[in-house]
Amino acid sequence: MKMEIAGLCLAVLVLSSSSMAMADTVTYVFGDSLTDVGNNNYLQYSLAKSNYPWYGVDYSGGQPTGRFSNGRTIGDIISEKLGIPSPPPYLSLSPNDDAFLKGVNFASGGAGILNDTGLYFIQRMSFDDQINNFNKSKQIMKAKVGQEAANKLCNEALYFIGMGSNDYVNNFLQPFLPDGQQYTHDEFVELLISTLDKQLTRLYELGARKIVFHGLGPLGCIPSQRVKSRNGQCLKRVNEWVSEFNSRVQNLIHTLNRRLPSAKLAFADTYPLVLDLINNPTTYGFKVSNTSCCNVDTSVGGLCLPNSKLCRNRREYVFWDAFHPSDAANVVLADKFFSSFFSSAPSAAPAPAPTH
Repeated sequence: MKMEIAGLCLAVLVLSSSSMAMADTVTYVFGDSLTDVGNNNYLQYSLAKSNYPWYGVDYSGGQPTGRFSNGRTIGDIISEKLGIPSPPPYLSLSPNDDAFLKGVNFASGGAGILNDTGLYFIQRMSFDDQINNFNKSKQIMKAKVGQEAANKLCNEALYFIGMGSNDYVNNFLQPFLPDGQQYTHDEFVELLISTLDKQLTRLYELGARKIVFHGLGPLGCIPSQRVKSRNGQCLKRVNEWVSEFNSRVQNLIHTLNRRLPSAKLAFADTYPLVLDLINNPTTYGFKVSNTSCCNVDTSVGGLCLPNSKLCRNRREYVFWDAFHPSDAANVVLADKFFSSFFSSAPSAAPAPAPTH
């Protein structure tokens, strides 16, 4: 299957025209639990954590790291392919850490475009919070290498952003939260896009030029949503809403590229690939895509707790828990993304799948 990515030509230009070698690529990651590599472990009162078994069972060392997966995130795998370390969590760094010059992960489980998204997690870093932390990071860069070098570094770095899932799953789609009652979907998506416009513009003002925004996958097909249907099927209306959001983000990116000098934003339309992975799992070597390996598909909760029952073969399942892909699924998604966006890069050896 061909991965349909709007702005692909632009993205390849953005990522291949850099004067830096791949191994010297600096990446800054913004997102939610799909890309969190441990930031929430440092938030004392956060309820959005994965720092307990069985998370990390297939990660190096077999211990939980704060990743919401049995293994790696897509970002981890892409970093491997680029030949660079996976950027460390922002909250793990000391003020004098050289990592600020090499790449940082600001992602936080439960985060959203809107500041009230994931409110019941008590603590999480919203996209606004993450941008604020990037601003603090830039001040550290300036102190280390001077303003001119810091500006150049920020201009040449790659920015990967994956936001919006929680604005639906842990906001609009929750009947006990006000946004789902207060807004129609047309009004809600307008709020998301107008907020995202301001946020991406602020990142640009802080020096970001080469930005890849990951669109949302078919949220109506993740296990936590399927359980809401009578027959365990995908929720069509949710997928329609997600498709509308993705379309609006694409339009926003086109607008920003015209409005902001030297801006090179691209949209990664992962929806078709993820949907194909779910609808045709055997094509990719999977057997189960309608339920999770960690048996937690309930209308409440959905994380893999220590007393949860695991499937026998984790490589056969697309989903690890009720929200997040398995390590094996992340390998497939990362391979497709990498081959599309880094088509001019030297081919890398495929990342290993979990051993169990």
